[in-house]
Amino acid sequence: MSETVSECKIEWITIPAPDLDAAKEFYGTVLGFELTPFNDRFVVFKCGNLSGGLDQDLGPSRSGIGFSITVPSVRDYLERIRASGCEVVRERYELSTGGGYCCKFRDPNGNALELYSPRE
Repeated sequence: MSETVSECKIEWITIPAPDLDAAKEFYGTVLGFELTPFNDRFVVFKCGNLSGGLDQDLGPSRSGIGFSITVPSVRDYLERIRASGCEVVRERYELSTGGGYCCKFRDPNGNALELYSPRE
């Protein structure tokens, strides 16, 4: 079983983006993802070791599978998220002593996401 687990890895994620222009602005400008247009309804992104896409044909997810975006400082990126007009769902909080910091927010399309930083 351990061989199967070690072979599995998440390398691609698709983010629902009915308002594709707002998603491109947010993920490209606010979070600094590298964006490459694929067609008029889909944009490919690269962020660290993960690739994925912004898909205009998918509806936003307010619950369901979520993911964390690791950043150098939750505090700094939380300010950028606020300035972009996105909703902060849960303010910055410490996971445990020495366990890092998180916050929860909704992107411009309403998708529930999280920021994580191992230190501030």
